[in-house]
Amino acid sequence: MSQPTTPDVLILGAGAAGLAAAVALSGAGATVSLLERRPFAGGRAYSYTHPALNEVVDSQHVLLGCCTNLLDLCRLCGAAEHIRWYDSITFLEPSGAKNPPRRSEIAAGSLPAPAHNTLSFLRAPMLSLVDKSRIALGLLGFLRGYPVRDDEPFSAWLKRTGQTERAIRHFWEPIIVGTLNDTFERCSTRYAGQVFYESFLRSAAGGRFGIPSQPLSEFYGLVARLAVQQGTVLHYRSSVESIEVLPDGLWQAVASDGSGGVTRHTAPSLILALPFEQTARLLATLPEESPQRQRILPLLSHFIHAPITTVHLWLDRAITDLDHAALLDTRIQWLFNKTRIRSLETASRSVEIRDSEQTPTGSHYLELVISASHAELGQRPEQILHSATDELARFFPEFRQAKVLKSAVLKEARATFSVTPGLDRFRPAAEAPGGNLYLAGDWTQSGWPATMEGAVRSGRLAAEAVARATGNAANFLAPGLPPAGWMKWL
Repeated sequence: MSQPTTPDVLILGAGAAGLAAAVALSGAGATVSLLERRPFAGGRAYSYTHPALNEVVDSQHVLLGCCTNLLDLCRLCGAAEHIRWYDSITFLEPSGAKNPPRRSEIAAGSLPAPAHNTLSFLRAPMLSLVDKSRIALGLLGFLRGYPVRDDEPFSAWLKRTGQTERAIRHFWEPIIVGTLNDTFERCSTRYAGQVFYESFLRSAAGGRFGIPSQPLSEFYGLVARLAVQQGTVLHYRSSVESIEVLPDGLWQAVASDGSGGVTRHTAPSLILALPFEQTARLLATLPEESPQRQRILPLLSHFIHAPITTVHLWLDRAITDLDHAALLDTRIQWLFNKTRIRSLETASRSVEIRDSEQTPTGSHYLELVISASHAELGQRPEQILHSATDELARFFPEFRQAKVLKSAVLKEARATFSVTPGLDRFRPAAEAPGGNLYLAGDWTQSGWPATMEGAVRSGRLAAEAVARATGNAANFLAPGLPPAGWMKWL
């Protein structure tokens, strides 16, 4: 059994929240120890070599231009060079009995915000004029911002604003379900409104679409490397079993290395940068009369998970020159052409995509994302695979001639938390536990829904709370994008 160590701050969890806190605090001169139960950083944004396929797989995460704190962290560590940026979103309708697949593009044009997407929106064939008019009226409600209260479900807002059935299927659903990862009934209008305000209305830059060109563990490993370069001591394979306050006031975390060894880590300040269910498990190891346990544990019973299922396919030929697309009228929300996206790693800098680029030779790797995949949790992988490939052929007729070389179906039952109506009053602030115990994670009071931006914001907010407690008025949060165009006056 090793002897205790006493850094200034002990952080549990090397996901985006924990990494953001570690980089902020160690960059400000604090000594930091960071414990992670896995052998890699990134938390839920991870990749690994599939043992049966011998292929590196992940569940694709994306960035938007409005994710200023995540992008600032990427810039600091060099990960920004491994982001592939797009200025448009492609929506695909499946083929019908007599109609071929149809393509719509939503892209920023020459008009000032909030009208920058107007021309492409009006030209999009996926929507009728009536659909577009109802969508436009709905978006007008978000021009001055999104609701302060979070008690209205987005389903009620859709009904209240008279959204058409086609507008819901072809516009609101792919964006909201794909972004917030749950059904309209389980998403509050506040956060649905935030998605559209920040990415569709506030500025053209806010809606830019970024995809990491590296596998996610490599991408977020660059953040971990920066933290270590700044002096953070990072302990992988450290599964924390319990936490406690010692008689001298220090916080202690007891960690197992999986092979029978136990390490005790101590520090004056402790940050739990973990998912809400892991946070609840550790808080339950404190005495029942502990004020930290009494303040936070009851709140966590109000949180629920939302699942994501991904289908991974390796084909013997290319079936599309698209890097990504939103698929309409199907269970699949998004397609990512991982072969093309990862081809960026042949260069050392981020570039814009040109239609003339050729897909690399060899097998062609596609990832299909099913957000809010509650139904798929009870299905067998072969059922999900069969359904997904049937659907894929409706969008890409070339798929019927392709051979599936390898395939995998990955279910993440606890992919995100759901921003259910009324949840905000149960989302604790970083300093809510008191007694030099702090919280971080996208589920905390970050001001954002379940996103990587929310996670990074929460880590930086926790770092600010730690700094304040030691008399340092540090500000680690990056400002949001300023409004552009006409939005400056709205």
